[in-house]
Amino acid sequence: MSNYFKFLSHQLKGWPQQNYYLFYFSLGCQVMTLVSAPITMLSILTFIGTTLGVLCVLAINAAKSVNGWLGLLSAACFIVVGFSAKNYLSIGEQLAYVVTLDIPVLLSAGWNVNMVSKIRKFTGRTWIVAIVATLVVYGVSGYLIGALTDDPRPWVDAISFAICLTAGVICFLRYNNQYFWWVASGLAQMVLWFISFRQGSATLAMFINSAVYLANDVLAFTVSPWYNKHERARLIAQEQADADAATEESADYSLNRS
Repeated sequence: MSNYFKFLSHQLKGWPQQNYYLFYFSLGCQVMTLVSAPITMLSILTFIGTTLGVLCVLAINAAKSVNGWLGLLSAACFIVVGFSAKNYLSIGEQLAYVVTLDIPVLLSAGWNVNMVSKIRKFTGRTWIVAIVATLVVYGVSGYLIGALTDDPRPWVDAISFAICLTAGVICFLRYNNQYFWWVASGLAQMVLWFISFRQGSATLAMFINSAVYLANDVLAFTVSPWYNKHERARLIAQEQADADAATEESADYSLNRS
């Protein structure tokens, strides 16, 4: 168990510097938002969720699998926030992240091994499949959530859900094209939570969180190993060195035991 916690702490290291800068900027914005209004249980939960959520997307940006635990914890917070705002598909969005990203990453041994070297790109066929899947999910979810619930923003909620669900699947399959969907999802979520804030259904913190997500997604095209070849090569070398060290340590342990 101690080795596993060491692994998780190691996953928080070695990120591009810009990722850390963005996290501290986000943290400062969220602290100011928290203290500028009456502090309630919901605002505290929103603060915890947004902080963990930003760490989660930055971990994905850095191709680090610690996003599994960060995503699970932030999803629990965002589900409560989404329910209170009646953005019901935002709850589905978080559950989609849990199903497509968090749990598979935690349970899949292969995800955590030489992850960076497994990054790939769309073909023409996968572009078509991903776009069509997004549109189908948008139409079905928008109609159902509008017909079956009192969601005041069903179609805005639905476009955010559809894009995020598709992005989660693309991310788990290790396609770097996911970031086109993440950028679109950041814009959609900003619209959703700004409208929710203007209608008195949510705090400004969720809009700020979506803006930080968007900044992270744009940043990914420059410094993330998903796109930056030099950063990818550095991490592949680092992963190989860590694997060699672990093998050597295991061999030394076996010799000492014999």
